[in-house]
Amino acid sequence: LPVDLWSSFFTFPSRLEDLRVKLENEGLVNISYVVVNHQSPHSQKKFHLLQESVSDHITVYQQDDHQADVWTTLNGNKDDFLIYDRCGRLVYHLGLPYSFLSFRYVEEAIKIAYCENKCGNCSYTVFSCFILYILGKKKTT
Repeated sequence: LPVDLWSSFFTFPSRLEDLRVKLENEGLVNISYVVVNHQSPHSQKKFHLLQESVSDHITVYQQDDHQADVWTTLNGNKDDFLIYDRCGRLVYHLGLPYSFLSFRYVEEAIKIAYCENKCGNCSYTVFSCFILYILGKKKTT
């Protein structure tokens, strides 16, 4: 069953920060972490709480209710992790239950995106990747 955002509200940010620090201590630096908050009025009201609950190393993005929904644009759902390589290509799209931070799927996917040179000849000498976590209300179709 999907995890309600606000019931797990205080565990998610600390687990994401723990993972960020663990990876940084292992030498995986220059990784951008972005949490996308849902457009709903309920989620928008809680935005400041979410922003305060994560470290300064994790960006929280609040969607404008007048813009195209990020989830729809990226074919994502609540609690998904989208992991991009340093060239901006989507490497992994992890949904539930694989996106639970208590499992190692997210960590392993980040390491693969970071360490493997999937694109062939890459001119980037600094490894990096971009992690997008979609947060908020469950998408209904």
